[in-house]
Amino acid sequence: MALTVECAQCHDHKYDPISQKDYYQLFGFFNSSKEQGFEGDVSISKPAKTPVLVLNDEDVKSLVSFINKKDTGQLTVSVMGEADTPRTTYILKRGVYDQHGEVVQAAGLKSVMDFDTTRFPRNRLGLAKWTVNKENPVTARAFVNQLWAEFFGKGIVATTGDFGMQGNLPTHPELLDWLAVDFMDNNWDIKKLIKKIVLSATYRQSSRISAKHRNTDPENTYLSRFPRVREKAEFIRDIVLGSSGLLVKTIGGPSVKPYQPKGIWEAATSGRGVLAVYEQDHGEALYRRGLYTFIKLTAPPPGMIMFDASNRDQCEVRRLNTTTPLQALAMMNDPLVLEASRVFAQQLFTKNSSIDQKIQLAFRSIICRTPTNKQLNILSDYYQEQVKQFSSKKLDAGKTLNVGEYAQDERANKNELAALMKVIVTIYNMEEAITKT
Repeated sequence: MALTVECAQCHDHKYDPISQKDYYQLFGFFNSSKEQGFEGDVSISKPAKTPVLVLNDEDVKSLVSFINKKDTGQLTVSVMGEADTPRTTYILKRGVYDQHGEVVQAAGLKSVMDFDTTRFPRNRLGLAKWTVNKENPVTARAFVNQLWAEFFGKGIVATTGDFGMQGNLPTHPELLDWLAVDFMDNNWDIKKLIKKIVLSATYRQSSRISAKHRNTDPENTYLSRFPRVREKAEFIRDIVLGSSGLLVKTIGGPSVKPYQPKGIWEAATSGRGVLAVYEQDHGEALYRRGLYTFIKLTAPPPGMIMFDASNRDQCEVRRLNTTTPLQALAMMNDPLVLEASRVFAQQLFTKNSSIDQKIQLAFRSIICRTPTNKQLNILSDYYQEQVKQFSSKKLDAGKTLNVGEYAQDERANKNELAALMKVIVTIYNMEEAITKT
């Protein structure tokens, strides 16, 4: 709900109308969940907490048909179960676990909307109904604002995780209200909301800045132009795979383990359990979307962490957006980028076209525009220079091409193929390749 309720755990909120009692009333909804304490077992791979919901093939087809299940085994999911006897919820004095104060009952935040017990039961289902009730002024606005920030880099309310007194005021309050109401009126249809945003004139405008924009809206607060936003870590992988033709578009299935430097898992674990050693996948699993990359909590994928992906230690309302030398290093040396460049070069050499035409096609596929004459001349000169370097054995074409598991084209001229591969690597390393403009 984009509110800093946790600040009221030890005392009344210093800025927002949320009391300590409100915090523990909200906590009351979750204080009756089944809890067995520590349930971990490093030697067994299983859902983290009980109870566990087991779904067979028939259940998947009838209840969760959107899951593209790949095998015929059972699907197990940790769920939150209600205890047979509700626990008593207390206000904890100064937030100390053994300093019980007043007994409270589960209820929603009064400053947001009254929790009418004639309409909402005092359980998690009642809380869910209260949260998505059309009279609740926060939920739809917070979600719409969060989604807006995903597309524009900044929400209509810049502080996406804080709609309280310390948060920013909305730059376009009427727009936020309209989007929230329209979202609820359309049965909380997320796809429809996304379509509405991406088809808007605001989203489709250029990021080119003019003197007028620089004077009237230097911070782009009012979206006089499209903001330049670097893509998310998962999307960068998708861009490289998609533009090179390597992307496997299969939807669903288990997580995959693509290329990763050796020794990361081994150095970060105790050497026990099924995840003690990183076992890389092969074949099509290497070319799945970033969404399906396996994430280990103690050792997340390094390529994604470099581009500010979450390490899953805790929930993040908004990811950081940093620019570091490591990101350039990754784009220049990541086996995925090098392999994608080689495969793309192989595909281009199957076409009956000139080198300039091949470079133009690669540039347009990756950058989504045609290169300027200056850019084309620079890339063409670079290609010719690299061909000479490989032909004179100053550089090793075989070693350059020997990256990744995708089959090499043995019929192609290795010197020319390696030179074009390096040109494509250069294009992938342009800022525009991983930046929305």
